[in-house]
Amino acid sequence: MLEYHVNARRLDPHGSEATCKEARLILDTDPNGRPDAFNPAELFLAAIAACMIKNIERVAPMVKLEVRGVEVRLQGVRQDSPPKMASVTYELIVDTDADDHKLQLLHHNVRKYGTIYNTVAEATHLEGRMVRRPRPGC
Repeated sequence: MLEYHVNARRLDPHGSEATCKEARLILDTDPNGRPDAFNPAELFLAAIAACMIKNIERVAPMVKLEVRGVEVRLQGVRQDSPPKMASVTYELIVDTDADDHKLQLLHHNVRKYGTIYNTVAEATHLEGRMVRRPRPGC
């Protein structure tokens, strides 16, 4: 089994930082919010996006699919009582010339083998679609 380690600490009443390996991330832990950092809900959505993109990077060569770019758009709906993410929807936009079958296969693998994706899917409603980025002039 793999293990992951992250350390987080409060910097001041307006923010905190998380560190891992050689990376440092400023966290929005100010009750009033701050525009220059991700709050916990946004970090949650970003983790889902990172998981999907990482799986595309891993799976695309296996299915012989050339990818020029990937964009993930996510929306989380927060329930107030009890506080939790009630649902997450996404649109995964892939810049590729691959046929629809390969694109469907890629989406299947992103959903099947994503550690964060699978964890979230067990905890809340998670759904979305993968689409091909339209080519300019088309």
